[in-house]
Amino acid sequence: MVTLDLSDEERQTLLYLLESCITDLKAEIRETDRAEYKDMLKHRKDVLHKLWLALQPAPDLAKPG
Repeated sequence: MVTLDLSDEERQTLLYLLESCITDLKAEIRETDRAEYKDMLKHRKDVLHKLWLALQPAPDLAKPG
């Protein structure tokens, strides 16, 4: 496992880039007819989505009061 130490600005920038790539991949997946290529793109999108989820801020578990 790799651990990254990112500032909030770096994390937000990486999230933005991942969202942009995922959106682009969705369009490319819709437009391609080749099954093998489409499967590769779907896999890449899934990996990027997993990274995007991992970079989301942890939910605040502290209870108020």
